[in-house]
Amino acid sequence: MRTRILPRTSLIAAAALACAAALPASALAGDFMVRGRVLQLDPSNDSMTLAGQVDINSKLIWEIDASYFVTPNIAVEVIATTPQKQTVTLNGTTDLGTLRHLPPTVTVQYHFMPESTLVRPYAGVGVNYTHFSAVNLAPGLDIDRNSWGLALQVGADFPITKQIYLNVDLKKIDIRTSVSSNGTDLGLVKVDPLLFGVGIGYRF
Repeated sequence: MRTRILPRTSLIAAAALACAAALPASALAGDFMVRGRVLQLDPSNDSMTLAGQVDINSKLIWEIDASYFVTPNIAVEVIATTPQKQTVTLNGTTDLGTLRHLPPTVTVQYHFMPESTLVRPYAGVGVNYTHFSAVNLAPGLDIDRNSWGLALQVGADFPITKQIYLNVDLKKIDIRTSVSSNGTDLGLVKVDPLLFGVGIGYRF
């Protein structure tokens, strides 16, 4: 099966890399931050295939991320978690089985008030790669194992001490894959989750 790549994703990723490459070498000395978050994952569940509406369950997950501040305002964040098990249903009632997905994401962020002692808001844009594994669906059903998509992000860090921060974060991620039955393409499944997270960050 052929991996589906969203056209806009390539443009966003290229733009992010170009911006990073354009920064002067003297700006490459900055701080690191690591965060741990608990997230509520809510799929959009607006997929209409030839078989009907394919839904993925909502759930709580965890993630960790590491950010490198290229300048006081610009940071590159890498987000990771473990493969997450999801249940798949058809038309909200028929159980189609389970799968796991691993969705590492990279974003380039702009931090609006990096010196604030009250709140440090940011916005980010980047790219997500999702790999589907342990696919255990109804007989004859299968999906593409790989997805590339756009990632959008807004959030804020609230300083507790000089190094410790409370973090809130909201992301919208394009995760899409095609579903087939006995080799016949049934359409595109749009997981496209909204993820709201709360966590703690440590800057060093």
